Amino acid sequence: MRTSSLLRYLFFALFLLSVSTATFSTATFAQIGIYVSFGPPAIPVYEQPICPDEGYIWIPGYWAWDGTEYYWVPGYWALPPEVGFLWTPGYWEWSGFGFFFHQGYWGPHVGWYGGINYGFGYFGHGYEGGRWDGNRFFYNRAVNNLDFARIHNVYENRVFHDDRNRVSYNGGYGGVTERPTSDELAYARERHYAPTSDQRQHLDAARANRDLRASVNQGKPPIAATQRPGAFNDHPVASRDAGGRWEPSANRGANPTRPVVHPNDLPPMDRFPTPYTGNTKLDDKNQQQQEKLYNNQVQDRQRLQQRQERDDQNLAKQRADTARTQQMDQRHQQQTQQMEQRHEQQRQQMEQRQQPRH
Repeated sequence: MRTSSLLRYLFFALFLLSVSTATFSTATFAQIGIYVSFGPPAIPVYEQPICPDEGYIWIPGYWAWDGTEYYWVPGYWALPPEVGFLWTPGYWEWSGFGFFFHQGYWGPHVGWYGGINYGFGYFGHGYEGGRWDGNRFFYNRAVNNLDFARIHNVYENRVFHDDRNRVSYNGGYGGVTERPTSDELAYARERHYAPTSDQRQHLDAARANRDLRASVNQGKPPIAATQRPGAFNDHPVASRDAGGRWEPSANRGANPTRPVVHPNDLPPMDRFPTPYTGNTKLDDKNQQQQEKLYNNQVQDRQRLQQRQERDDQNLAKQRADTARTQQMDQRHQQQTQQMEQRHEQQRQQMEQRQQPRH
């Protein structure tokens, strides 16, 4: 599971491996296409560290998966890659086959993040923590921890929200039941930019920290948030409490999973966020390449699904016995895994080509 960059760790493709608790993949910067059979812990209770300076935007903490268990990625303040950009948090979603993760991204609007209440302005829909006015970011003092001697671009808009529900996933047993608005669906079709290098390094550090694993902290991480990305040793904020009781053994059976056999069993493909270079022409070129790869991979899925459906129809006509049907399912499962492995390799290669040169 470990790769040389956060992008190759955080943004998993859908290379499915049959294991007892989950099927997961190696990474690319499209979405975290992990299938986990039990949901992540609740979002812990913690305070937001003070905003370090003007222009920083809050990135809420969340639970990630390392192929073996969940671990907490602390929240932090980050500089956006471009003026006018906002952060859409990632989120876990239940399908009939398990939980999978949609990666967060930068863009001109805040899109759908599963209706999850991450707090500090991310209350399930949109962002109430601040807004851009020209080239300056204004902060909502009602939901942010601000140093008013340093930050003067402020306004106040008190927003009602219920912090009692700290569930960290959408759908499934006990999950959030919110659905996206038409605007949020439209924003999902806009150009998205991948996390910055600072964000990638922050995730690397979180994954390497044993104390952030749910099995160690029981849903109450000792580092819940930091003032800047990766500042784990610079006055981090500890959790005040767990968001709920963490019982992974009980959660495993709450949402019965089905085996992934056909392409239609896979989570829907998110469009790939493009690495931000600051060069408009290069970003446009990268986006076109991403869109071409995305469309080709969607077509690959459709073709394999159609071919497997023909196989199943022929077996039905032949009135095949259970043994032959199981053999065909195993063959189809292998084909689907091989396709996803090929797609993952294509995404990794494109990621490597498109990464900004420093």
